Amino acid sequence: MQYRKLGARGPQVSTVGCGCWAIGGLDWGATDDAESIAALHAALDGGVTLLDTADVYGRGHSEELIARVLRERRDAAVVIATKAGNDFYHATEADDEGYGPIRQNYDKDYIVFAVEKSLKRLGVEAIDILQLHSADLQQLERDDPWEALETLKRSGKIKHAGWSVQSFQESDQAAILDRRHDLLDVIQVRYNVLERSAERDLFPRAMHYGIGVIVRIPLLFGLLTGKFSRDSRFGPDDHRRFNLSSDKLADYFEQFEKLEPAYAQLGEQTQAQTSLRFCLSHPACHTVIPGAKTPAQVRDNVRAGTLGALAPEDLARFQLPS
Repeated sequence: MQYRKLGARGPQVSTVGCGCWAIGGLDWGATDDAESIAALHAALDGGVTLLDTADVYGRGHSEELIARVLRERRDAAVVIATKAGNDFYHATEADDEGYGPIRQNYDKDYIVFAVEKSLKRLGVEAIDILQLHSADLQQLERDDPWEALETLKRSGKIKHAGWSVQSFQESDQAAILDRRHDLLDVIQVRYNVLERSAERDLFPRAMHYGIGVIVRIPLLFGLLTGKFSRDSRFGPDDHRRFNLSSDKLADYFEQFEKLEPAYAQLGEQTQAQTSLRFCLSHPACHTVIPGAKTPAQVRDNVRAGTLGALAPEDLARFQLPS
């Protein structure tokens, strides 16, 4: 595994981390806690040091699973990145399983409250990286979320402040970095071989200000692993039913087919490994956090961290036609 410092002020992390949304047990179809725990152990065995989660993933269950594994691996040097801002505590209505509608809540008092809850679930005294979770622009124009990050830093409850940028609003949100770069140590950005708008807006600013970049959705919800087809469909309890709907799949595959020759040139690697290495080849990107639900998926991802960035001549093949 290779390691990089996460920007000018962030911690040292593995170039391939582990995205822990799916193991939360909601929104990704069926999951099994025993398999999820085995996947986390496989990540640590493979040299992964960055575990990225959020309080809302499984309504706290993802954080609880991480805590369970870390109690068994007390010698593991792990950086935990979590998120807050999606309020599932104060729902006025609940379904049969006790869950209510989630709403954005970036009030200062709420963010501090949510962090206290995450600290207890994770069983730690301080969170390594706390990220504002995909806030709408109007939320970020307020002082509350930023004051919360400052307060939590001063109190020692969080070590680094981050922001998980809402997808497909990069050009509008990039200006936030101009105003808040002194506070932000890390940003998390949607980026993959088919979705590259961050190259235009966010990456240049992050590099200018020395902000660390965590790449999320590097495998486009699994599409870039090569395991889906145009006819793939997902169950009602899987968010990909909407995020990879039949219309979106058709559009993505139309783009992807233009890049198939580039993937073929690197045929000794899996498609997932090549896709991750593409992201790690951008100078702004420090780490990627592909999701995984099984040890086999983790081990495949980890291999990309040992191979590192693509060679310049290989990267040049991935230019999308204009």
